[in-house]
Amino acid sequence: MAYIHESDGSSSSSHQNPKSTAKWAASLENLLEDPEGVKRFREFLKKEFSEENVLFWLACEDFKKTQDKKQMQEKAKEIYTTFLSSKASSQVNVEGQSRLNEKILEEPHPLMFQKLQDQIFNLMKYDSYSRFLKSDLFLKHKRTEEEDEDPPDAQTAAKRASRIYNT
Repeated sequence: MAYIHESDGSSSSSHQNPKSTAKWAASLENLLEDPEGVKRFREFLKKEFSEENVLFWLACEDFKKTQDKKQMQEKAKEIYTTFLSSKASSQVNVEGQSRLNEKILEEPHPLMFQKLQDQIFNLMKYDSYSRFLKSDLFLKHKRTEEEDEDPPDAQTAAKRASRIYNT
């Protein structure tokens, strides 16, 4: 479990995949598939006052995996009241949310939020994600990761060996 020290943005974590920052930098999809990446991105978005975007995206992902009809109704209502209604506590800014109403929540289907989720994904991808990759929060994490690596000589030899045997 990673411990976050908000004051200086540094953290200590014992179990980290080597070069997770490289994966995060490769694509927003990679970042969102990694729980540690999501946590860092959320920290960043919180500072930008747009954390609701990633929370909405994650809620939609969870919603799509829901099989039980009753659970699906509950989650649909929760997503609507938290992110989409005019009185939402963490309202996301998407087009078409006005067309969603209480009635549609009675007959939910797994992809009912897909268009809105795609809008938020694109908003994050072309806006906050690029800023995240330039942020101190990301760059500090990347530096920490690089400092924690094995000595470069041993690693290079291991990489060379794996290349030789894997071809």
